[in-house]
Amino acid sequence: MNGNNHNGYNASDIQVLEGLEAVRKRPGMYIGTTGPRGLHHLVFEIVDNSIDEAVAGYCDTVEVIIHKDNWVTVSDNGRGIPVDIHPAMGIPAIEVIMTTLHSGGKFGGSGYTISGGLHGVGLSVVNALSEHMDVTIYRDGQVHKQAYKRGVPLGPLYTDGYSDKTGTTIHFHPDPEIFEETNFEREIIEQRLRELAFLNQGLRITLRDEREAEPVEKEFHYQDGLRAFVAYLNRNKELLSEKPFYIETKKEDVIVRIALQYNTGYTENIYSFANNIHTQEGGTHEVGFKNGLTRLINDYAKKNNFIKENDGNLSGEDIREGLTAIVSVLVKEPQFEGQTKTKLGNTYIRGIVESVVYENLEDYLNENPAIARRIVEKAIAARRAREAAKKARELTRRKNALETTTLPGKLADCSSKDPAVSELFIVEGDSAGGSAKQGRDRTFQAILPLRGKILNVEKARLDRVLSNEEIRALITAMGTGIDEDFDISKARYHKLLIMTDADVDGSHIRVLLLTFFYRFMRPLVEQGYVYIAQPPLYGIKRGNEIHYFHSEEKMNEFIAQSGKKWTIQRYKGLGEMDPEQLWETTMNPANRRILQVTVEDAMRADEIFSALMGDNVEPRREFIQANARFVTNLDI
Repeated sequence: MNGNNHNGYNASDIQVLEGLEAVRKRPGMYIGTTGPRGLHHLVFEIVDNSIDEAVAGYCDTVEVIIHKDNWVTVSDNGRGIPVDIHPAMGIPAIEVIMTTLHSGGKFGGSGYTISGGLHGVGLSVVNALSEHMDVTIYRDGQVHKQAYKRGVPLGPLYTDGYSDKTGTTIHFHPDPEIFEETNFEREIIEQRLRELAFLNQGLRITLRDEREAEPVEKEFHYQDGLRAFVAYLNRNKELLSEKPFYIETKKEDVIVRIALQYNTGYTENIYSFANNIHTQEGGTHEVGFKNGLTRLINDYAKKNNFIKENDGNLSGEDIREGLTAIVSVLVKEPQFEGQTKTKLGNTYIRGIVESVVYENLEDYLNENPAIARRIVEKAIAARRAREAAKKARELTRRKNALETTTLPGKLADCSSKDPAVSELFIVEGDSAGGSAKQGRDRTFQAILPLRGKILNVEKARLDRVLSNEEIRALITAMGTGIDEDFDISKARYHKLLIMTDADVDGSHIRVLLLTFFYRFMRPLVEQGYVYIAQPPLYGIKRGNEIHYFHSEEKMNEFIAQSGKKWTIQRYKGLGEMDPEQLWETTMNPANRRILQVTVEDAMRADEIFSALMGDNVEPRREFIQANARFVTNLDI
């Protein structure tokens, strides 16, 4: 790389806005949370600085190492952070960056024209929240070093030898005084690094985890960039076109990169990024993409007589059925809504992206009429299904006092009308449902028994989903509506507990239910309303004394320590417990174990649901082979 060409990037480009005092007092303001998400955010902030160097054209390699003691090292071969004396502060530029909020080469200096990072607070915040941090900078033929403890320099910047390398290496350990847990999850870091490698074509990112007996090494390097990203997301799906469509263009100083490809599925997966930051809440670039696509497909369909003028337009939802797309923009001065940058706000971006999509995709459709026909015909089929679903949906809406549809007859409701304290147990089968109804606390616990396995919604459109009696009963009981009618404020219960047998069938029913919630009622999962009940696997009895265990290992340990003889019962189904036992072990809030279902990463969740529940057998086989060693308590 152009290591010694600093392109004017030196101390005078570092602008200072405010000091560091508040970070340790209120870390949540800067990284969102001191839980796992905030912990991993530290790594991503440092990596983002390296990515900014790559975007500027000065870095092509980034290395991340997770060491045995949960120290992390991030290295790049960029220009190296400036070390000369800052004209206003009188200390080296690196020290300014490390100890001052809103300081960096991203606020009007010539250091960067396009950058991500967290409003320039990145390195200083990570430094403030680290128990210890070492910085090594390779620049101007020398090696410069400085160490920090909880944001405070342990000594001045010093020179430690010579090197013709350029770049920056950050070595840090998160502060256990700040974070609930300092153990990094490799999969979370891996997901983000893979994403960044896709977004920055040709960039090589390596990850090494030294905590395993045999260190794990992964490399992410994609010459096809966003095309490879879409192909990766669609790899478990049946496709409408062999290769993803790709646009890369520059308009009014905005670089727009879009890749898209349709599959035969029924869900849309659009992921948008601005300056390499995943804009989870979308924004003007995503709106522009959707508007351009909707307008173009409707114009194309009418011009080629797929639909008549008086048929009305296909909706955006119809057109995006089965679409996987990545929308990435690089903007000089991005306006993000909220501190955590999840929504792009620059209004002019919408028009730019809309016109780029319309003009470029129109040429593609005209040049590939067979693919265009498949896309339009899929959208028309989606419209028919949507109209059928609209009729079916009426049956599932919670009716007001003037209407006659009531809650499902199989639901044993609770007496409380306060959703915040009310719980709904979804129980497998009438036998367990009977025990649960008798054992529950009727004031706040409702029971909905399901007969058998619900529909696999991964392979069905909404109209078919709504024709399933068990699913209709579930939607009506919850009161939220479904899909576009979904309103979480109407939820009748803020705890939805899936209570199935601890066997293969029970696990299958649980996955079917989770797939349904994820695809059609995702806010329930995102808001933390969905739980999995964990009934015990064993009960041991001696006279009137009884103990319950969730693992054979714990049970055997207890029996060995007690030195007594016990009668052991293995619970293969909930129906084997009497109502009192079911209440005591699985339903009583004082004793029970429940597992909250979260969507930490939508891409990973989508990938797993597609692999496990989709039409293609091969991804499912690969998943089972990879994870079989983790299976316990499998009834043969």
